[in-house]
Formats: sequence, structure tokens, C-alpha cells
Amino acid sequence: MGFGREGDEAVVGNATGVLPSGERFSGIAVMDSLSGHFLVASPQLVDPNFVRTVVLVIEHTPDGALGLVINRPTNKTVGELLSEVGAAPPDCRRPLFLGGPVPGPLMSIHCHRQWAEMEVIPGVFLSAKKTNIDELIRSDDETIKVFVGHSGWGPGQLDREMTEGAWLTTTAQSDVVFSVDPEVWTEVCRRIGRDFLGQTLGIRQFPPDPTVN
Repeated sequence: MGFGREGDEAVVGNATGVLPSGERFSGIAVMDSLSGHFLVASPQLVDPNFVRTVVLVIEHTPDGALGLVINRPTNKTVGELLSEVGAAPPDCRRPLFLGGPVPGPLMSIHCHRQWAEMEVIPGVFLSAKKTNIDELIRSDDETIKVFVGHSGWGPGQLDREMTEGAWLTTTAQSDVVFSVDPEVWTEVCRRIGRDFLGQTLGIRQFPPDPTVN
């Protein structure tokens, strides 16, 4: 994973990294686990797999971490992917998202407890079993995303990347999880910045665009 510069990563919000002064910064608290949080790519992160990405962390333990990039739609639908293996349901036009560079089974994030295998954040669930995926892709509910590939980190790898300033973090929110806005990375960065200013300076109200005075 590469960076544009070393030692001067901008850090805001619930993040850990290096301030322009070279001092270490830790946000509100050092987290034992980032499960249920967003990893938001730092502007200095130049790894093409993760530039301007927002990653929903599914699991983060001492053994490693697993997440899904929520803002990388592919140029295929779920039906087109399944048709390549002869298993497409009729008229399945749901967008297919690239969850990361690690190959694996299709995964889905959704709001349907009956087809869930684990709860990621309150009311948002993960499924990877074929029987559950089949049910989900037949649904016309917009609060369903289907992913090919995922993002993975080995033991201690994500912790090191956090220390290096690769990622900003914030608590995952369901409206962002299911957003299809192409500017979702920018919006989440703004939210983190507003949170940081609110917590450190006591500012409670912000203009819609803080760059406009």
C-alpha cells in the first residue's frame, strides 16, 4: 500500500496517524476493534485498489480484518456476472460492486434479518451463503448491495496502516452503506471533519459547505 508522502498525513475525526508537525495523533479513543466502522482512504493513499474508497469493516480481530468497499460499482450487473457461470436469475439488473482485491464468494450487505448470517451494525447484515444470496438478488429492495471480492488484512496489518495514516475512521452509518452517490468518499470525509471540529472546538453548527463564507 503506497502513500503520496511520508510523515505528513492529514488526520481528522476518529483516526490515528501523523499530523503535519510529525506528532502522533489519536482520535477520541484507541479502538480495540474497528468492526462496524468505516475505513476512509486518506488523501495520501495512492494504492489503486483503495484510492478514495470507503470500506465497511466486517470483522477486525488480532487475526486480521475483513471489509467491503462500498463505493466501487463495477460495469456489470449481478445478472451479467451470474450469466457467465450459467446461473443468472431472470432480469437481475442489480448493480455489482467490487468489494476489494481479494477473490472469494459473492457477499451481500442488506437489511433483511431472515437472510442474514451476521449483523455488522444495528439493522445492517452480511450474507455470503448461496441460499441467502439467491433470495436477496431476487428482491427489489434498494437497501441491498452485492459484492464480488473483498478487502483483507493479515494479523496486525490494518493496525500498522492506521498508524501510518493510511485511513481515517468513523462509525459506520446505514445511509452511507447503501448510498450510490459517486461522491460518497467526499461526503464521509466532510462528516469526519465536522465531527472533529465539533469535538475539539465545540462547534455545533456548520454551513452546508464550510469552504463558502
